[in-house]
Amino acid sequence: MTSAADLDTVLGKAVTILRAFRADDQTLPLAEIVRRTGLHKATAHRLAQDLAANRLLDRVEGGYRLSSGLFELGMRASLERSLLEMAMPFLQDLYERTHETVHLGVRDGHDVVYVAKIGGHRQAKAPSRTGGRMPLHCTAIGKVLLAHADPALRAEVLSAPLVRRTPHTVVAPGLLRRQLERVKEEGVAFEHEESALGLVCVAAPVFGAEDEPVAAVSVTGPVGRFRPETQVAAVRAAATGLSSTIARRDRLR
Repeated sequence: MTSAADLDTVLGKAVTILRAFRADDQTLPLAEIVRRTGLHKATAHRLAQDLAANRLLDRVEGGYRLSSGLFELGMRASLERSLLEMAMPFLQDLYERTHETVHLGVRDGHDVVYVAKIGGHRQAKAPSRTGGRMPLHCTAIGKVLLAHADPALRAEVLSAPLVRRTPHTVVAPGLLRRQLERVKEEGVAFEHEESALGLVCVAAPVFGAEDEPVAAVSVTGPVGRFRPETQVAAVRAAATGLSSTIARRDRLR
C-alpha cells in the first residue's frame, strides 16, 4: 500500500493528483480529480495544468489522462528496467508456448504492480495493464509473492481488510493463510476468477541472488478455454530461467 502524499506541499498535492488515477481509468474530468483528492477546484486545475505542461498529464477532451512522460520516467527506474530487460526473452517464450496473456509483476506494499503484459488478439479482456496494480490477495502473482514474503508482511496483509473484487475473491484470512501455505509447498499459485470474472491464472515466483522473491511470472486465460494446471511446468520454467539469469548477473557484479 503506497503512503499518502503530504497535502501541505505543492509537490505532495501534485503527486496526489497523479495517484488519483486508477488502473482502469482512461480520462478523469477535473471534477472527479477534485472529488478523489479533496483538493480545492482552483488548486487542482492549476496543478493539473502544470503537470500537463511538464508532460506528466495530457489535457484531452473530457478532462485529463496520464501522459507518456510518466512512462518514460518509469522506464528509467533501474530495478524494473533491468528486470524487464532480463525477463523479456522468457516472457516471449512463455507466450509462444501458451498463446495466452503473460504477466511479469512485482510487489509494492500490499499490491502487485505489473511490469510487463504480453498478449495477442485472442486474449480475454483482463483488468491488468502495464504499470497498473492489483491487491496481492486476489491475484496469482500476488499470492505467490505473498507466500514467499517476510512473515511480518503476510501477517500485515492477513490482518487488514481483504477487498472482495468478485464473488470468488478469498476474503477469509484463515482460508487465505492455508492457500499461501500450499503455494509455498507447491511453488505455484492459482487464481480462479478472484480478480475478475471469467479469468483464471497460474503464477510462479522469481527469486533474487539471496533467494528473496523479486517478481513473479503468470499466464492468464479465460474460463472454459484455459486450464491453468496444464501450464504449471511452462510457468515454472520461465520463472526459474529468469531467477538463474538474475543470479548469474549478480555473481558477475
